[in-house]
Amino acid sequence: MFITYLRRELVNRRKQTIIIAVGMALAIALVIIVNSVAAGVKDAQTSVLGSVYGVGTDITVSKAAAAPGADGTGGPGQRFDFGADAGSTTDGSTAVATSRLTAGMGTSTFDATALDTVTAENGVSEAAGVLTLTNTTFDGELPDFSQMPQGAAPGEAAEGTAPTGGADGAGGSSFNVDSFTVLGLDPAASAVGPLSAVTLTDGRTLASGDTGTFVAVLDSAYATTAELAVGGTIDIGGTSFEIVGLVESSSGDASTASNVYIPLDVAQSLSGEDGMISSIYVQAASADDIASLKTSLESALPDNTVSTQSDLASSVSGSLSTASTLVGNLGTWLSVIVLAAAFLIAILFTISGVTRRTREFGTLKAIGWSNRRIVGQVAGESLVQGLIGGVAGIAIGLVGVVVVNLVAPTLSATASTQTAGGLAAPDGAAAGGPGMGGGGFGQAAQAATTSDVVLNAPVTVSVIVIAVGLAVVGGLLAGAIGGWRASRLRPAEALRAVA
Repeated sequence: MFITYLRRELVNRRKQTIIIAVGMALAIALVIIVNSVAAGVKDAQTSVLGSVYGVGTDITVSKAAAAPGADGTGGPGQRFDFGADAGSTTDGSTAVATSRLTAGMGTSTFDATALDTVTAENGVSEAAGVLTLTNTTFDGELPDFSQMPQGAAPGEAAEGTAPTGGADGAGGSSFNVDSFTVLGLDPAASAVGPLSAVTLTDGRTLASGDTGTFVAVLDSAYATTAELAVGGTIDIGGTSFEIVGLVESSSGDASTASNVYIPLDVAQSLSGEDGMISSIYVQAASADDIASLKTSLESALPDNTVSTQSDLASSVSGSLSTASTLVGNLGTWLSVIVLAAAFLIAILFTISGVTRRTREFGTLKAIGWSNRRIVGQVAGESLVQGLIGGVAGIAIGLVGVVVVNLVAPTLSATASTQTAGGLAAPDGAAAGGPGMGGGGFGQAAQAATTSDVVLNAPVTVSVIVIAVGLAVVGGLLAGAIGGWRASRLRPAEALRAVA
């Protein structure tokens, strides 16, 4: 009897069935697309963060950068100092070529013993300390200031004396300032940290035996730009390093964390940051332990900043951040509103159908049907209508996800970390003199890892399960309310309808 009535109502009331199914299908399709795009955005953020902090890094420990001059030293426009014997003077001009490796003003380092504190915490699987630096190279010619009258500006020679110095003999300056990022890390700690997120393209990566040696691994893109290759050398902090390998980001879409990677102890020694690090990358033993581990580390290291992947994701800027906000806010609320509208439509049409079937339900009650049986009949019909809408919604949603993946929108993402700030002049540009603008040498700067990430919206089993669950809930809700309305009918109403 149940199946007979069910089939009859679905066939005889096609319009009601189609409207309810279409409304449910559109709502469920939207939920699937929004959830898939949200998962794709999250994967893209993880990819960008992985290129900077390394695959498997759940927590980072750092120290807030001090304000310029907060410790009584430095300040805006910090100078690039030269030693008394720097360069060689010829024909009234001094040729200078010097390189400096420094953490720079505004980048806070802290004692490496914090790494021991981190590894001693329960729930820590792996931990590695790194030192983020910037190598700034000054190369060019300066005028011989000894030939200038006291108080004269560069280019003003003494009376009766031809101006000398400078590349053009006009008494000016001609020089280039170049900088690149350097990351010092423990060669033995490869399970976590930036090198865990790279793919070797040539040569070899750093090994445990490289501790204390002057070897370097370069980012492939930087090596191409700088015309460097494996087997060659690179000057870092005035010291020649052998290039032993080239790497690129494993994700393919994101950049690596640094231009150059060298052993941590060598980086500390050359930069004068002995026994210091700038960040600790932590891998938790279990994803469920991340929140509690963060709390424990904050208690153990109260002067440091402890951030999880979720915290770091909020620092990712660019169109990827905009997409995340759009999906997280507008997409979620839109899904809720459409679902509510679909449920409301199903409920109203079910109640309307029950009202039109007053004589039918009244007669059934007169011949002995119980309220429970009538509610079950109406609920069963609504459940099937909801499931039809659910199947159609899953199909439409999957098509929508396929379209998104075929379009493959490219999002830009920038993950910034505070680093030393050398002032880099554009290629081929000559600075106008020692007192350069732009903030001065050695000031803090944002080392930004910028990537173009192709959005890929995955479809997971959980999304399908959610879609089916929504279809069932919508059908049962409409059926329960409609069935309750039908159970309130009395046999007398059916007799009046017949009369």
